[in-house]
Amino acid sequence: MSASKKNTKINDNQEITSLPDLENWVLRLYVAGQSPKALLAFKNLKIICEEQLNGRYQIEVIDLLLNPQLGRDDQILAIPTLVRKLPEPVKKIIGDLSNTERVLIGLDLLPRFK
Repeated sequence: MSASKKNTKINDNQEITSLPDLENWVLRLYVAGQSPKALLAFKNLKIICEEQLNGRYQIEVIDLLLNPQLGRDDQILAIPTLVRKLPEPVKKIIGDLSNTERVLIGLDLLPRFK
């Protein structure tokens, strides 16, 4: 299934581009153990996904203390790091994901005005 963006007319001068129609978003959250920051990042991500993606998401939590080699493919340099694998392009957000607006912008979940 290909991702396509829909355009919704607001007025004669402005259009808003809505989210792609996708069945599933694949998100990887890289953490190091169950630290307070890691737990907060997961909690914040879960809330954002429930509010924005309506069940159309998959979260993979990768603990780099247990599997440090798994961070190499996504070039993880800091933790926690969220990687959006699908839809492409791949995007990364570092931190506990507590700044919801920053996360929405980073994941490309906010509508864009043209």
